[in-house]
Formats: sequence, structure tokens, C-alpha cells
Amino acid sequence: MKAWPFLGIFVVQSILILGHLLLFATWTFFWPGLSAGVVAGLRAGLLVMCFTFLPAALLSFRFSGPLLAWFYRIAVLWLGFLNFLVIAAILCWPAWFLARWATADPAAARPWICGVLTGLAVLAGLYGMVNARMLRVRRLKVSIPHLPASWRGRRAVVMSDLHLGNVNGIRFSRRLVRLANSLNPDIVFLPGDVFDGVRGNLDRLLEPFRDLKPPLGVFFSSGNHEEFGDPAPYLEPIARAGIRVLLNERITVDGVHIAGISYRDSTFPIRVRSLLETMNLNSGMPSILLHHVPSRLQLAERAGVSLQLSGHTHCGQVFPYNLITYRIFGRFTHGLHSFGAMQVYTSSGAGTWGPPMRVGTQPEIVALEFE
Repeated sequence: MKAWPFLGIFVVQSILILGHLLLFATWTFFWPGLSAGVVAGLRAGLLVMCFTFLPAALLSFRFSGPLLAWFYRIAVLWLGFLNFLVIAAILCWPAWFLARWATADPAAARPWICGVLTGLAVLAGLYGMVNARMLRVRRLKVSIPHLPASWRGRRAVVMSDLHLGNVNGIRFSRRLVRLANSLNPDIVFLPGDVFDGVRGNLDRLLEPFRDLKPPLGVFFSSGNHEEFGDPAPYLEPIARAGIRVLLNERITVDGVHIAGISYRDSTFPIRVRSLLETMNLNSGMPSILLHHVPSRLQLAERAGVSLQLSGHTHCGQVFPYNLITYRIFGRFTHGLHSFGAMQVYTSSGAGTWGPPMRVGTQPEIVALEFE
């Protein structure tokens, strides 16, 4: 099992190398008039940028500091632009073959083809950066069978995938809390990935959450980014901020069961079945399950869960990865859907992982009104 992280690093770095090689080959072919000095500078620049993301990510899991934070931000920002630049580079080649067939002077079209597509790639990245900061409030009404009368009309705010860390810092944290408080929630749910999994002053990042005081409390279950290693350094600051950590446990709040399953345990179906049976959610009382990933739905529905709240998918975050998430999770990638007698809401998340961009998706916090 210890070989898996090294294999993952090898695969990711290989993909990054191929992407940068494609950029170099495309740009030097479509802009043939570049001087030797410019080509050498381009080669050196792409070589350096090719080896920024993985070192920045790996170092951030172990260390913290202002310089490392800036290094990480530059690396993930370039990763986002790289995604669109590679798509543009791929599209250059069929456009070039089409130009060879359709124009009398295809050589003259080469710089224009690459220039236009590269410009569109840069604009897509810039749009993604702006869009990622435009938090939306998604308002929904949810009807749960056997809901106590005291819960009808109450509002729950769901904030998933905040990814607080080197990119989404204290100002982002304050903004989330202000927005959540403006919705006057009775209860708040955080279904995983409050943190990005990097080191730092995590207590300070969560300071604004001390001002989040809904009458029924704030509840959290862990996501994969809290469990890359020992989860304690991430779960302890969350608890100190006054947030109730539901680590494979169930509590009852005014006649409704609130339960949470850790990400690590949710990866094993047998473990999920055992935990849900222990929680005794099929007792005739409505129940809300915080489960970071919209998976194991059959087990949750069979255990008597009324409403599952999830995140994790980011709805793909950046095109074309939304195609992958829809392939994996289907309609449960985002939104409110039924699974048998259970309802499932999957949030696209408030924050971002990696590139601080969203293209084809929207960041959100969710206001659920019970009826």
C-alpha cells in the first residue's frame, strides 16, 4: 500500500510533463518566427513551471509559512491556466489541418489559430478566477416524512468543501460566516473538507466561525482533505471553534437524528453498514446524515436515513472535469434528488481545491427550509 502514493505522484507528474511538452511543441510550431532566445526562455519557463505543483502541494502538507503559501498559490494558479492552455493547444492541430484544406496560404493562418485559441484559454482562466469568488446562495425547500412540528419552517445552512488553507484564507472564512449569518439559520451543517489539508494556523482560519451561533448548533463530518494523514490536527481546531464533530456517531436534536460518518470509514461498505446499524437511524424518527461523498446511498437508505447531505464533487469545478464527476456520480453530482425513500443533496461546494477557478460550475452555500 505504501507504493500507491509514489505511483500517484509519478502519474500526476507524468501528465504535467506531457502537458508542458505539448504547449512547447504547439507554440514553437504555430509561431515559427520566435527568436532562439525566446524559444530558450520559453523552454526554461515551462520546465520550471512543470515542477511547481507537486512540490508545492507536498511541502504544504508538512510545513507552513508565507513564502510557501505564495509558492502554493502561484503553482495552483498556473495549474488552472495550464488546463485551458492544453485544451487550446489540442484544438490548434485540427484547426490547422482544416486551414490547410480550406485556405490558399495555411502558413499565414498558423499564428492566428494559436493566438486566438490561446487568448480564449487565458480569458477562460480569468473568468474562472472571478466566478470562483462569486458565492451564490441556493435556496431549497425540503419535505421530510414524520418531521416534528417544531422543525417545520426551520432553516439549515449547508456549507461544504470550504478548503480553508493557503488559497482560501481568513477573509474567505469571514465572508462565509457573514453570508451564513445573514440567512438566520437554525442549524448549520458542514459535510466535510472544511480544510484544504495543508499546514498552518488552522485555529485562526476558523476564528470567524465562533460568531456562527445558530440555536440548534453547527455540525461537521470529516472529508478526505481532513484525512490525508492523522485527522487530529484538523478535527481539534474544528471542535475548538465550537463546531460539533460527528465522528461516526449520532445525536438527537429536538426529535431529529443528526449523524456523521468519517470519510475514511465511508470508503468501506461493510464498515458503513455496521456504523449505520449501530446508530439505529431506522427508529421511526427522521434523520439527517452528513456523508462527505454522495456514495453508499443504498446502505444509507436501507438504514433509514431521511436526508443525506454531501459535497466532495465540486460539480467538477473546472471544465472538462464536470464530465468526469457526472460519469462517476451521475445525477447525484449536484442538487437535490431522491434515492428510494431517502433524499440526497450534494453541494457544489463553497471553496475550491487546487486552481482558484470555476468554469462550468458555481460556488454555493445552501439554505434548506424544512416543510
